[in-house]
Amino acid sequence: MTTWPGWLGRLSPARRRFHLVVAGLLVATVVLVGHRTVSDRVGTDPVDQAERGPVLLVPGYGGSTGSLETLAAALPDAEVVELPGDGTDDLRGSAEALADRVDEVLDESGASSVDLVGYSAGGVVARYYVAELGGDEMTRRVVTIASPHHGTDLAALATSIGGGACAEACRQLDPGSDLLRGLNSGDETPAGPLWLSVWTRTDETVVPADSAELDGAINIRVQEVCRQGPVSHGEVVRDPVTVQLVQAFLDNGLTSYGVVC
Repeated sequence: MTTWPGWLGRLSPARRRFHLVVAGLLVATVVLVGHRTVSDRVGTDPVDQAERGPVLLVPGYGGSTGSLETLAAALPDAEVVELPGDGTDDLRGSAEALADRVDEVLDESGASSVDLVGYSAGGVVARYYVAELGGDEMTRRVVTIASPHHGTDLAALATSIGGGACAEACRQLDPGSDLLRGLNSGDETPAGPLWLSVWTRTDETVVPADSAELDGAINIRVQEVCRQGPVSHGEVVRDPVTVQLVQAFLDNGLTSYGVVC
């Protein structure tokens, strides 16, 4: 039985294999200068879209699972991922926790990929996992709901106040944070999965609300679908329009759908 040293020994078997493959590829190629994602190095092919696997729901800042109960009930084989520090710690650490759970779910189910649905900051966590931790090879589709992909002015204000008013994850949602600059400096929707972003124009938490849009994704504002009035940040994840859009995207990529308003 092989004994793996240091950090390799703490990884799950699936992630250990992934890191070893990446290491081998790096040894065989020239050293790249500057920041490159795992997807850039490996040259990821699109994930098989025909095979639907388990669905992992990623909660937002604060880690509340209650907001995801409606979606969990509507989606088969869905589970809510628990994030360290209730989602208020380093979002990179939350992405690592998501990566660990993806590995476990794939090992348990025998599926080749998962679908990810991230609400609010959970969408940023899902993006980091796909872009930086090899999730582009293990994720079929990604949905983000009211996610501050380009930051929110509320986090910037809380950061400026200081004095502990803004936890680490909050500071990382400042539009000028290193984490968001890194995610948005290149391809906002890396190859591998298909991407959907659902948002509301009356979001009082993601400011400005169109911070939720992603280049390369299908971007849908709920008011465009049913001409709804105000839908708040907390309401949009439970909204029937959102639920139906997520179901259709995971089922058929939104090639066809009918939303009951």
